[in-house]
Amino acid sequence: MSEKKIIAVVGATGAQGGGLVQAILKDAHGGFAARAITRDADSAKAKVLAERGAHVAAADLDDEAGLAKALAGAHGAYFVTNFWEHFSPDKEQAQARNLAAAAKHAGLKHVIWSTLEDTRRWVPLSDDRMPTLMGRFKVPHFDAKGEADAYFREAGVPTTFLLTSFYWDNLVQFGMGPKLEGGRLVFTLPMGEAKLPGIAAEDIGKCAYGIFRKGAETIGKSIGIAGEHLTGSEMAAALAKALGRETVYNAVTPEQYRSFGFPGAEDLGNMFQFKRDFEDYFCGARSVEISRALNPELQSFADWLAKNRERIPLA
Repeated sequence: MSEKKIIAVVGATGAQGGGLVQAILKDAHGGFAARAITRDADSAKAKVLAERGAHVAAADLDDEAGLAKALAGAHGAYFVTNFWEHFSPDKEQAQARNLAAAAKHAGLKHVIWSTLEDTRRWVPLSDDRMPTLMGRFKVPHFDAKGEADAYFREAGVPTTFLLTSFYWDNLVQFGMGPKLEGGRLVFTLPMGEAKLPGIAAEDIGKCAYGIFRKGAETIGKSIGIAGEHLTGSEMAAALAKALGRETVYNAVTPEQYRSFGFPGAEDLGNMFQFKRDFEDYFCGARSVEISRALNPELQSFADWLAKNRERIPLA
């Protein structure tokens, strides 16, 4: 019987959870074992994790009892929810409640909850600097997670609150990369010249592993992570160098961004405005130095581009 501490990883086949599972499996003598929790234990991605040494368990975030069963016997767990799968803050909060309750039932010793700020602390619903969305949010995919922090505190779950940053992988998977216009590439963000904390998605999992290795000293704390803080102009320059193409930064206004019409455009327009308007706080809450201490392999944007430039669609 293994004496390793089991870390149950929700979203193990996704970006954040996948990085954590890989970090645990890579560190054969680290004292931890990975339990990959996914809705479909028979998926191709789940089978790859099993082949690499993870124990795969099936559970659904909408099923508290099933989650508690999947968490049984684990030392700790990594919890993440995916707003963009359903665009429902109410569903995301219900899932967070289930996670907190299941963690309490399982008696977990250390949970990392992947969260974000409740922006209404800075921009109340009465503040018309940005529109109120869905009746009670400014940035729904931020606010729902930030509000859900209380579920873990109220349940008495020993939790580290992990504040993530903009995934550079969004340039590949979320359509946020530069677009070819008039023979040159145009990179669009509504950030002005404010710095945007960013990170490689796989590094989120590696930083989370560093938090589990530090253990109880991180419980009750909020830890923000980033690989680099860059302006849109600096990102465009790095893209130009990596892609070998002229790339210009198109600094649209948040109002323009909200009007683009793609699913989630209003949410993201408000998100970028929050990051722009509260740059000092937002960057200050996400330390590159702390991130590198947790994850010595932390990538810069140039590092990430060197590995991923051919994956960025330019159409």
